[in-house]
Amino acid sequence: MSSSIAGIEPPPAPAAPASGPAGAVAARPAVAAAVVGADGRARCPWGLSAPEYVYVEYHDSEWGRPVRDEGELFERLTLEAFQSGLSWLTILRKRPAFRAAFAGFGAGVVAGFGPADVERLLGDAGIVRNRRKIEATIVNARAVLALDRPLPELIWSHRPPRRARPATLADVPAKTAESVALAKGLRAAGFVFVGPTTAYALMQACGLVDDHLADCWVPRPPE
Repeated sequence: MSSSIAGIEPPPAPAAPASGPAGAVAARPAVAAAVVGADGRARCPWGLSAPEYVYVEYHDSEWGRPVRDEGELFERLTLEAFQSGLSWLTILRKRPAFRAAFAGFGAGVVAGFGPADVERLLGDAGIVRNRRKIEATIVNARAVLALDRPLPELIWSHRPPRRARPATLADVPAKTAESVALAKGLRAAGFVFVGPTTAYALMQACGLVDDHLADCWVPRPPE
């Protein structure tokens, strides 16, 4: 079912959440250097900031690894928007429910969602029930379909030159000139609910930049 959803505008940039990759950077916690876990491996401190293995697994096997698939990039963009004002761990816990609710993040399917689907999603306790974010996801799915070039090409065209890994969290920016440009490019293409900070979190998560700390055990991805 298709219906126009209008009036979706990105809100002012929210305060950084207290936990999660981008939030951990912005909050400048007392522990800013790599931390050695029970397995003897040094990790970025946010990866060990919660007892649940889901956070360690996400840090070790996913965050910072290059993502070039359209569906996966649409998922990450959506989840970063839903994370605004919340802990990233909250989003990770709900990720399976998000995938079910948004048809595996197939932009072609989500673009066809209408008002009845919005109400259905607002009744889904498995996801973050925020009307503006739900409607923004539908708007963004339609923007994916309307692009004049593939979404991966648009996003990866803003990849900055490779740089040394940061020594501590204090050396990690909350946004960069490239993330400002990416957010501007996405908005120009019809995407909403994305600003420079969200765009930089997307760049971190999808491997456009490598912000694992210098002492973190996770290998650097190849060029």
